[in-house]
Amino acid sequence: MSKFKKKSNSTPAISTASLPDIVFMLLFFFMVTTVLRETTLLINNKVPKATQLQKLEKKSLVTFIYVGKPRETGKYGTEPRIQVNDALIAPRDIPRFVYTEKDKLDEVERDKLTVSLKVDVETKMGIVSDIKQQLREADALKLNYSCGKAADIVE
Repeated sequence: MSKFKKKSNSTPAISTASLPDIVFMLLFFFMVTTVLRETTLLINNKVPKATQLQKLEKKSLVTFIYVGKPRETGKYGTEPRIQVNDALIAPRDIPRFVYTEKDKLDEVERDKLTVSLKVDVETKMGIVSDIKQQLREADALKLNYSCGKAADIVE
């Protein structure tokens, strides 16, 4: 009689040689598909400085309205303009902007939308009060004024 070899029940080890390749492919995928740009400013926007600041809790519920003189004065004039996202708008268009921003949110979070005004230091208060009036009409009552952090005041 001939001898037969016994079969072993052990499984071969899984090769991990291609694991770094897979990790780098995933890393490159997320680097390419992630958007980091927020808004391209079409206006000059130097915000005022303040000493007492409070951070916003949930930034996904914040939408920004920028106010300032246009960078391209030949194209847009020299008077302060209102910018939302990447477009310049008139004060009468603010309610439509607020409604579209609210439509992007869940129904539960729509009342929690905060409008943050980033107003240039040189801007007159008239356009700001026009914006506030339009926000009242759009039922956007949570308002925030954005500013930069000032150095400690020494007296």
